[in-house]
Amino acid sequence: MNDYGAGSGSNGIACCVALLYFISMSSKTFVFLCLIVTIETAKQFALSFEEAVELPHFHLISFRVNKKIFATMDIENKRVCVKLSKVDQSVFSAFDKSVIYPVPNKWGLQGATYIELSKVKKPMLKDALTTAYCFIAPKKLAEKYK
Repeated sequence: MNDYGAGSGSNGIACCVALLYFISMSSKTFVFLCLIVTIETAKQFALSFEEAVELPHFHLISFRVNKKIFATMDIENKRVCVKLSKVDQSVFSAFDKSVIYPVPNKWGLQGATYIELSKVKKPMLKDALTTAYCFIAPKKLAEKYK
């Protein structure tokens, strides 16, 4: 289990959340700002899995393993959609429904889950993508990430 209450068995996440800090010389305070996840970072995460490929899917970008979609990306809305089990969807959505939430239609009832790239932290995105990949990938490939 990680620090936000979701666990995919990914043995910890190798990426760190990068922080910028600004020092106010007058008040001697530190203000920390988390870097947002860029489209390029999200693509790199999705393509980091063995045999993952990027293909078009209507107006979206899809990420597939074994010809099956585990995630799509909507560049215009800066959003990723992952395919999760109902249990994993519930766990991730419990964190903050403004960051990760079920797609508001029948696809959402089947595990399709939106992730807002402007709000999500890198470790959470990586964990959600890992969980989606492991849910869709053949067992031999998925075992490498659990």
